[in-house]
Amino acid sequence: LAISKFRLLSVYLQLQDLLSDYVQPCVMDCKVGVRTYLEEELSKAKEKPKLRKDMYDKMIQIDAQAPNAEEHAAKAVTKPRYMVWRETISSTATLGFRIEGIKKSDGTSSKDFKTTKSREQIKSAFREFLSGHPHILPRYIQRLRAIRATLAVSEFFQTHEVIGSSLLFVHDQTHASVWLIDFAKTVALPPHMRIDHYSAWKVGNHEDGYLIGINNLIDIFVELQAANEVESVADAVSGSGSGSGSGSGSASGSGSVSPAPAFSGQEEEPSKM
Repeated sequence: LAISKFRLLSVYLQLQDLLSDYVQPCVMDCKVGVRTYLEEELSKAKEKPKLRKDMYDKMIQIDAQAPNAEEHAAKAVTKPRYMVWRETISSTATLGFRIEGIKKSDGTSSKDFKTTKSREQIKSAFREFLSGHPHILPRYIQRLRAIRATLAVSEFFQTHEVIGSSLLFVHDQTHASVWLIDFAKTVALPPHMRIDHYSAWKVGNHEDGYLIGINNLIDIFVELQAANEVESVADAVSGSGSGSGSGSGSASGSGSVSPAPAFSGQEEEPSKM
């Protein structure tokens, strides 16, 4: 809220229903970055480390072998220990993002991705998310590249640590887009400090690995798109081959294959985040 010389000026927060233009949408939430805790949170937890039984219980529910002998004996772990461990069991620490949840168009949903870690596991989950909508892949790739291009020149992005933020993927039969959401832990860096969101994180440098996550997301989607195109060509060859076996001189038996439509990798500036 600000007051000018002539009138009272108001500042408003505009909200958007991201699903309003979609019919039976498929939705996926991917948390981006190599960590989901602020440096301040970690340092405070280390100042007065307390053994936490609740965090020990959460840990053994996922992996009973995760605590060491001392932690098993105490049946508790410290918060810093749990915070760091939590990032290593998913793809957060290695790929710079993790799947938080997926909801399909039929209403079924899953949040069982805590230990989805490897590249192949991620690909499998993405294939399931995109099942029946392979034509959507180029749109996601284009949108992610546009987001990356915008962030690369953003003064705000260079001067803020973006922690716990997500990319929300939404598509239906005809539409698809990606939005940046959840900024509760987006904080300004110390004065005169900048980060590139790609360098390795060390305590004190505030790097969050946000672009590591976006780059890996793009690479994985591109790999899936390439696999789809190879499969389409193989199906076309198989179909034309079966036609030639009839002995007819039809064009279908000539082995001619129409190439799959290529996707242009041109990066565009998104109009909205």
